[in-house]
Amino acid sequence: MALFAKVSESQITRAIVDRFSKDFLEYVESDVIVVGAGPSGLVCAKTVAEQGGKVAVFESNNYLGGGFWIGGYLMNTATIRAPGQEILEEMGVPCEEVLPGLYATYAPHACSTLIASACAAGARVFNMTSFDDVVLREGDRVGGVVINWTPVRTLPRQLTCVDPVAVEAKVVVDATGHDAKVCESLRERGLLEIKGMSGMWVNESEDAIVEHTKEVHPGLIVCGMAVSALFGLPRMGPTFGGMLVSGRVAAEKALEKIGKVARPA
Repeated sequence: MALFAKVSESQITRAIVDRFSKDFLEYVESDVIVVGAGPSGLVCAKTVAEQGGKVAVFESNNYLGGGFWIGGYLMNTATIRAPGQEILEEMGVPCEEVLPGLYATYAPHACSTLIASACAAGARVFNMTSFDDVVLREGDRVGGVVINWTPVRTLPRQLTCVDPVAVEAKVVVDATGHDAKVCESLRERGLLEIKGMSGMWVNESEDAIVEHTKEVHPGLIVCGMAVSALFGLPRMGPTFGGMLVSGRVAAEKALEKIGKVARPA
C-alpha cells in the first residue's frame, strides 16, 4: 500500500503555478509594501498584518531574515539591548540577560520565529524579487514599487532587457538595510538626500535609528539600517534591538497612513 497520495508531476506543477499566481495577483495592490525581509522589515510586516493591513514583502534573496540568522562574526548568537528583547519574548523566543540591559538569543530560533510570526499574521512574502524603481504619483508621492526577478541581474548584458512589473500600495516601507535602495531611487531623481552611514557607536545608534524612523517622502517610510544610511547615523553592529523596535515604529506610522490603529505594545 502506498504511503503518500497519488498525484502526477503535472498536477504538482499546476498547484505551484496556480497558488503563486493567485497570491501575486491578490497583492498587486496592497495597503503596505515592505521592501526587504530583514528583522526590521519582518517586524513591520507582522505588526501591520496583525492589525488587518494587507501587506506584501519583497525580498531579493532566496532566504529571509537578512543578517539576523547569523548574529555577529558568523557566530549565530544575536544580542539585543533592552527593550528590544520584549518583541522576541512576545513571540516566545527565549532571551538570556547576560549583562544588565543586554540580552543574548539563539539567532536561528529568533529569526525563524519572526519569519513564521509574520507569515502567520497574514503578511505575504515574495522572495527572489528585486526592487527596481519606485512608482510615483501626483506630487511625486510614492505609490508602489517596480520589481523584477533577482536572477535577471545575473544575466549577460546582451540578455538583460527583461522588463519589470509594478505593484501598488498606499504606503511603501524601505527596509533594505545599508543600501537604502528605495531611498536611493528618490535620490537619483533629486527628491531625497542620502548622507551615508556613519561609524559604529552602539550607545547612540539604536536610539537615533528609532527616533528617525518616519515618513521621509510622501508615501515612503524608512526603517532599520536604511534609516542610518539616509540620515548619516552611527551603525550599531551585531545588536538587533534597534532594528526590531524600528520595524514596529514603522508599522505604527504605516497603520496611521492607511487609517488603522496599532495595538499598544
